[in-house]
This record gives sequence, C-alpha cells and structure tokens, in this order.
Amino acid sequence: MNSTVGLRERKKAETRQAVHEATLRLAVEHGLDNVTVEAIADAANISRRTFSNYFDSKEEALLYGDEQRLGELVERVRDQPPALTAWQALRAAFDSLYEQTGEPDPEWMLRARLVKQHPSLLSRQLASRVRLENELSQVVAGREQAGGVSPEVITAAFLTALRIATLRWVTDHKTRTLRELTNEVLDQVAQPFG
Repeated sequence: MNSTVGLRERKKAETRQAVHEATLRLAVEHGLDNVTVEAIADAANISRRTFSNYFDSKEEALLYGDEQRLGELVERVRDQPPALTAWQALRAAFDSLYEQTGEPDPEWMLRARLVKQHPSLLSRQLASRVRLENELSQVVAGREQAGGVSPEVITAAFLTALRIATLRWVTDHKTRTLRELTNEVLDQVAQPFG
C-alpha cells in the first residue's frame, strides 16, 4: 500500500513539474499573455481538466517552482538547531538550500524576468510571499531575537534582502552570482539583527 501511495505522489509531482516546465517554455517563446491553459495542457500532454486538478491558473503553474523552493526554505529553517537566533537560522537555512541547489538554472532567471514584466505574476508572487512570510515568522517565533526585534520584522527584512538580491542578479547580467549578491545584501541587513 505504501509503495502505491509513494508512486501516486511521485507521479503527481512529476505532472506538476511537467506542467510548470511547459508553462515556462511557452511563456518565454510566445509571451505569457499569448499562452492559453489549453496550449499548456497540450504541451504537457495532459487534458485541460487534468491541468485544473493541479493548478488554478497559468500564473500559478508558472510560479510553481518558486513556491516549491520557498516551501523548502521554511522546512530548512524549522530544522535548524534551536540554539541559533532567528536571523542565524534563516541564514543557515538559505545557505543549506543554496549548497544543495547551487546557482539557479536559466529557468529560474527566466521566471524572475517574467515576473518583472507581468503584473498578474507579480501580484500572485507577492501573495505567495505574504504566506511565506507568515510561515517563516511562526517558525522563528520561538527563537531568540536579537535586540528584541519581532519575528515578523526579522522575517520581512530577510525576505526583502532576498528580493533585492534577486532583482540585482536579474539586471546584473551574471557578472556576480546570486549567492554573492544575496550574501552582500543579507550582511547589510543583518547588522542590527546579528
């Protein structure tokens, strides 16, 4: 029974990833506004109904990879040693995730550029980031806070630093790695949080 459930979950994850990749490819080739859910379903070799079982919209399908990475960040913060402060746990989780995934692939940069160009993607990404901010704030709430700063402020500062670094990276034309830019911004923000 467990192997059946495991296989089913793996197939669902593979389908979600295939739909995400098809959405990204079509959005880059034709522009997001010119891509229909039907075209995405065809490219992913699924039905329109199957698409709707996995995603509510093409925007959600496009941002799926980003949301998966952020969900992984929350889990890694949760797994950090309790002795770390909130800021230290956030940094250690980011470093751990980065060590596993390495420098983002071209798909990630394409997605970041598409988000900058399309208000519908930006609004959906911002809604996702608000959920992430709430989750991260809850995860770090039990940790020591440098200077009595609230978990919400620390989490917001951390996520803002990630956003600023990503925007610099997208416009920097790869003269520096995302990790270099992120560490630079996080170091600047961290001064009051230690």
